[in-house]
Order: sequence, then structure tokens, then C-alpha cells
Amino acid sequence: MTSNHGRPLLPRISGDGSFSLYSPEFAEGFHSADGALGEARRVYVEPAQLDRFPRKSRLVVVDVGVGTGTNTAALIESIQKRELMMTWWGLEQDPLPSQLALDDPGFQAQWPQPVLSQLNQLIHGDTLLWGDARQRLADLQRLQAGHCDLVLLDAFSPRRCPQLWSQEFLRGLASLLTPQGRLITYCSAAAVRRSLITAGLRLSAICSPQGSGRWSAGTVASPTPLPDVPPLRPLTPMELEHLNTRAGEPYKDPGGCGTAEDILAARSLAQQGSRAESTSEWQRRWRLTDGAQ
Repeated sequence: MTSNHGRPLLPRISGDGSFSLYSPEFAEGFHSADGALGEARRVYVEPAQLDRFPRKSRLVVVDVGVGTGTNTAALIESIQKRELMMTWWGLEQDPLPSQLALDDPGFQAQWPQPVLSQLNQLIHGDTLLWGDARQRLADLQRLQAGHCDLVLLDAFSPRRCPQLWSQEFLRGLASLLTPQGRLITYCSAAAVRRSLITAGLRLSAICSPQGSGRWSAGTVASPTPLPDVPPLRPLTPMELEHLNTRAGEPYKDPGGCGTAEDILAARSLAQQGSRAESTSEWQRRWRLTDGAQ
């Protein structure tokens, strides 16, 4: 079966045995090779710290890049266990990933029936906004600006899909958050983090499962300071300095309709003209050989 982009999506079993997909169009998997289910729980559910919400609270959640629905399913599972309620919105362009997941026996086996039932309702409901997320975000802002407790951002990487990591798009997502709301993403790229700060958000890193203090498993951003409690930690001096290198040059899409090629080309030109420290100089100073984004 082919996606909206006209290329087939290839089913994959990730490292923890859970269902995932690979996109030839973007030359990337939908999840880390270590495991789709583990990633959803570790990167999106645990940093949400749902225990901070009183029992019977209703959370407003936005899933950006719904994909297979794994992140939402993991969140549903945790919300149901804590006797919380949820108003959910999704932004997604391609219906095929969720269709493939919901039809897959292995994916079905990952979840208790109440989780699968609710996920099915959401995927086929009116709160999943299909189309270019940049345009649909404007609709969501009119409905939910300042009311969202959680925004889960799981688009393809900035190098493959800069449209959903632009300064303008991230500012729009930030506008959805309540004062205590959290934007959660796997991405630790300097350009993304700097754009989140520019949007008025405070940042924390998600602790790496390997326990390394040098690299994180993602980023959490909120209008108010976040607690220094695992799985969250402050950005290290190394990470903070990374924001001021040329790697921190933001992706820009002022009209909200730029192609990936145009956005990447404009950023590259801005980096060439920047007086900021080069990423390679920063890497040498911190004795790094790879991993900088």
C-alpha cells in the first residue's frame, strides 16, 4: 500500500518487538530501532508526568504527526490507569500509517482492548484534522489556544521534514499550551530548541535511557519552569552552548507553505552568513565526534 506521497510504507518490527513502519519517501523509520512502544512510553508518556493531574481531571492533548497512533495509544493506556479523561486532537496528513497499524495483529496485541477501542474512535473521529499540519494548526488555534495540557510532536526529522520544525510552526504549537502545559518531542536539535525558547518556552531535556549526561532522549518545553525530576533534567552547559552555534540557526517558513527544499536552502544560506561559532568548532571544544544536530 502506498502513502499520500505515492511511495510504499514498509512494516517493521522494532527492537522491543512492537509494530513500526519505514518510509522510503523520507528515508526514515517512524520510530527508533530500539522499539516503538518503548519510545512512546519513555519519550512521550513518562515526561508528561501524569501523576501531577488530580484523578478525574480532563486533559487536552494534541498529537502532531499521529502516524501509527502508538504515542496516543501509550498515552491512553496511562490515562486510563490513572482514571483521567482526555480531549484529543490529532494533526496528520496521511491516513495510511494508522490504517496499517490498526489492521495489524501484532499492533493489536500490544494493547488492552479498552485502549484499542478508544484509539479506533479517535483515529476515525472528528478531532483528527487531516491535511497539511501547518494549515490545520490555524484551525486548532481558533479552538484550543491556551487550553492544551500536552502537545506531542513526532514528525519526521528536521532534515527530512523541516516544515514541521520551523520557527513559525513551533510558535503556533506553543500558543496552544496552558501555563503548565508541555510540548514533548524526541528532537534535541539546536535549531528546534532555540525556536522553542524564542517562542517563550522554558526547556528541559529528557534523560537518556543509557544514563549519559552528554546526550538526551528529547526535549520538553513549557511556558513555566519545569521540575528537575527524572525523567527531566536541565540542559547541560554543552547543550546550552550548542544553541548558539550555527546548528541553532532556525528553520524558517514565514508563509507556512514552503517546500522542504526551499526551507533547507534558506537555512543553509543563513548559516553560511552567520558569525556564530561553527558546529565543528563546538564539537572540538567539547571533544565530540558525532551526535550534534
